[in-house]
Amino acid sequence: MSMVVAVVLIALVFTYINGFHDTANSIATVVATKVLTPGQAVLLAAITNLIGALWGTAVAKTIAAGLLDTSVVAAGSQLLICALASATVWNLITWWLGLPSSSSHALVGALVGAAIASSGDNFHSIIWMQGGDHWWTGKGVVPKVIVPMVVSPLLGFIMGFLLMGGLYALLSWFSNRKGFLRRFGRTPFVNSFFGKAQIVSASAMGLAHGMNDAQKSMGIIALALAGATAAGQFDQLPSWLHFLRINGSADGGFDVPSWVAVVCALTMAAGTAGGGWRIIKTLGHKMVKLHPINGFAAEGSSAAVILTASALGVPVSTTHNVSASIMGVGAAKRWNAIRWSVVERMVWAWILTLPITALLAYVGVRLAQAIVG
Repeated sequence: MSMVVAVVLIALVFTYINGFHDTANSIATVVATKVLTPGQAVLLAAITNLIGALWGTAVAKTIAAGLLDTSVVAAGSQLLICALASATVWNLITWWLGLPSSSSHALVGALVGAAIASSGDNFHSIIWMQGGDHWWTGKGVVPKVIVPMVVSPLLGFIMGFLLMGGLYALLSWFSNRKGFLRRFGRTPFVNSFFGKAQIVSASAMGLAHGMNDAQKSMGIIALALAGATAAGQFDQLPSWLHFLRINGSADGGFDVPSWVAVVCALTMAAGTAGGGWRIIKTLGHKMVKLHPINGFAAEGSSAAVILTASALGVPVSTTHNVSASIMGVGAAKRWNAIRWSVVERMVWAWILTLPITALLAYVGVRLAQAIVG
């Protein structure tokens, strides 16, 4: 029981850190373009993240029952504790360095490493690819993590590039008109209009982040509770604590309790106010100079990708999508508008996240096994 409590507490710590680590990505552009102050942006992000986190549980179900053999988790909570600790450590390191790495991939990498160690180096403890008439309808690390890790940033880049290019073409058309229409292409009007529009796109981005990222911690907590239930750890609980029990269905899945969703949503909303300027500075200032129209295009394109992924139960990276969308927007202006030295640092952080967190979690589980037995 104490181990389950530890998992829940560490998962909430991870959620809180995710709040100021990844939520910074969702508000970076609206702060960088000076449409909102950091305080206003944080408040907006906290509210929209809260709403998004309570809107569906598709991603939570993927994390809870779509990546690992739940029997491995039922054998003990060491796996989840080490996975969460490893992902949290990596998040803090990259946050301190100002690198917008992915909390999603940190968590998944850590889960994979911990599961392999917990199962005695049995790679079959990982659901690599399973079920579905097509690869995108099945479950497993390949269709739900590896493929989206590559595809979603590409989509973000392409959508950002096309949307920004389309807006530039539209503004050019207005600028070449005569009379009343000409004013729509002038800079004061453009900045004013897209400054207001960016509040909408920033809200969509916050909603998307809540729908995807907060649900990952929900999935971890649900996985811990389901494992403890299956192991009989809750059999002697008094009736008023029966809400902790989660019974699996015939297909190996289970529902995420409402109280788990609410607690995770509130924790992420609280974490949103806890920090994030380092990453905001990297995304919003160092990578490419942004104006309200650029921020609108970047947020709109990345929000569209993340919301679609959330509906499909795919735990994508907010960081990757926002960053890729910003790059696409910058490339639409001119290719050398992107500061490639900053992009290179970010890409290395992306590449290293999965293997490093997997290794950290693997070593953590092995050490725990050696100490505890």
